[in-house]
Amino acid sequence: MSATTPANPTTAPSAPGSPRDLVGIGIGPFNLSLAALAHGLPEPLDTAFYEQRHAFHWHPGQLIEGTRLQVPYLADLVTLADPTSPWSYLNHLRDRQRLFPFYFTERFHIPRTDYDAYCRWVSDRLPSLHYGHQVDAVRWNPQLALFEVDFTQLDADGEAEALGRTHTRNVVLGIGTAPYVPEPLRPLADAPTVPVVHAADYLAHRARLLAADHITVIGSGQSGAEIFLDLLRARPAGRENLHWLARTEAFAPREYSKLGLEHFTPDYTRYFHALPESVRDRLVPSQWQLHKGIDADTIAAIHDELYTRTRDGSWPQATLTPGVTVRTAGRLADTQIELHLRHDQQGTRTRLTTDAVVLATGYRERPLDQLLAALDPHLRRDDADRPRIDAHYRLDLDPAITRTGSNIYVQNAERHTHGVGAPDLGLAAWRSATILNALTGTDPYPLPTRTAFTTFGLPTQQADGATRGPDGTLVDLKG
Repeated sequence: MSATTPANPTTAPSAPGSPRDLVGIGIGPFNLSLAALAHGLPEPLDTAFYEQRHAFHWHPGQLIEGTRLQVPYLADLVTLADPTSPWSYLNHLRDRQRLFPFYFTERFHIPRTDYDAYCRWVSDRLPSLHYGHQVDAVRWNPQLALFEVDFTQLDADGEAEALGRTHTRNVVLGIGTAPYVPEPLRPLADAPTVPVVHAADYLAHRARLLAADHITVIGSGQSGAEIFLDLLRARPAGRENLHWLARTEAFAPREYSKLGLEHFTPDYTRYFHALPESVRDRLVPSQWQLHKGIDADTIAAIHDELYTRTRDGSWPQATLTPGVTVRTAGRLADTQIELHLRHDQQGTRTRLTTDAVVLATGYRERPLDQLLAALDPHLRRDDADRPRIDAHYRLDLDPAITRTGSNIYVQNAERHTHGVGAPDLGLAAWRSATILNALTGTDPYPLPTRTAFTTFGLPTQQADGATRGPDGTLVDLKG
């Protein structure tokens, strides 16, 4: 099928006698990448990907006009594994007759709305994708030596329409992340009287937020910065009434130097995976500026907007305060919110009254335990009771399962084993290719052996006399 032919997927489940090769759970960019690369294999796989939503959406609440992707357009679903794929971003532009206009824009970073449109273009055409299907359980059937995947087909209103079961040799989990609301603010977010909105739902509530007299944004990452800038631009000069709070000690830029970005290469991922668990656990929180900082252009735009508003000699009614923790919060007469704040460096406390809150407090990986409850006896866990995941993104399962050739793969649930690159779009195609190479036992997508100029560790001498690099691979010290 060509990339411009609309898909017409069937929802028929597979029978035990004709199991699928791979079932994907969740359709975000990462499983969409895997589905696109699987579609291009010379020896086709029987695949099905299930998603409970009825269409592809990529952070619809944060597609603010003018915001751009933080990775280059080459970090699409396929290019860094297969530049010849018909599912590339450039082929999407060609199909939309936008290739020459894009050429003349001379921009490496594309609008987020364009990335969302590109992903929807791919999802509308791949025949293996099944929307409106909620996966309820995954279990291992030892008699069949297959995984059983139970799902519920949902109607347009989200109500159960039919039940189904698919049998498969392999499963890939791409269930993504969920908006995170800090404990002190959860009671406020659950009550509808005064708007307390997570950044994931910002655009749906933007008009209501702008109608509030005073707005507080909590969170110092890229989302918080983009929302603060959007609100600032929409408020009249002298009546901005905005407060931006951050737990970090500064509104810090994201690390975007060329050598710093090498932490998002396969080389660093392999190095990180080979480290002891205790070292990995110390590293992840210390590397927050690699992925939680603000891009320099957004910081500059905020400063420029604030500076423009000093033209008449007054300062804008906008307060930016880093180093602050929200201790507790409550409602005042159902019309306002009171935030109890602590400044960590000063050791001081105060209260802030506001009329609306936007929580740019990030996302957390969705736990796998409920979905994989039936497989719990077969799962191997680390010292912190997290699933162990090998270098090829496979869960560490009972050998009684894996020696049959069956595996469960994960996407964007492996930060504790693979590092800060786990949620990064730039590693999507490489991870998908790694999974398909491991699953097929062949090399349909040859991957580079070196991707960074940085060597992230020292080679070590083994008892057998061999010298191995920090990722465990053999090293030629003369090379």
